[in-house]
Amino acid sequence: MDVQHIDRQKLLHHLHEVEAQYPLRFVGLLQRGSAPHVFGDEALDFVAEKREGLSLLSLTSAEIDLSDKLGHPVGIVLRSELHGNDADRVPATLHPL
Repeated sequence: MDVQHIDRQKLLHHLHEVEAQYPLRFVGLLQRGSAPHVFGDEALDFVAEKREGLSLLSLTSAEIDLSDKLGHPVGIVLRSELHGNDADRVPATLHPL
């Protein structure tokens, strides 16, 4: 997905809507393929920090809601779940929002 084709204001608006509904805080856009559970060339991968109360169900719901809003598959990688080499490699590909 060429992120240049996304209206930044619209993207930020949708991210803030999802943050208001789910215990997440988005910190950046990742290189495609960083969220291996999401497929498709048009997919968008984000890194987020979890807030108190986040469950697997709410994380999955946030991915679905954001995907519906943006019209693209969405993957959310939690910063706290990055371990080993991924803890250094993944944030190095981060594009701030």
